[in-house]
Amino acid sequence: MKMPKIVNRYNPLIRKHTPHKIIIVKRKPASSLSYGSKNRARRRGQARGMGNRGRYSKPAVTKFKMTGKKGTKKVDMRYECTETKKQHVRNNTFRTKKLELI
Repeated sequence: MKMPKIVNRYNPLIRKHTPHKIIIVKRKPASSLSYGSKNRARRRGQARGMGNRGRYSKPAVTKFKMTGKKGTKKVDMRYECTETKKQHVRNNTFRTKKLELI
């Protein structure tokens, strides 16, 4: 997908439209509290308790696998105002394999 390097956007700080430079930020790796992790279950209180509730283990790998992996990642785009140098984050991000700034 191709997008322009500079876009005119509203800056709430100075209450007017100014040219913004698009910055693409690399996404951080997933945290230890990702979906299905033992850490997350422990935080939610699943790994504590009496009797049979005292243990927590994942089901067999074949049952646990999540099907339908997505082929693309969401782009983390920031808009930096050329006047105030403040960055604004885009709310409705989109999925794309490759983003090219022209």
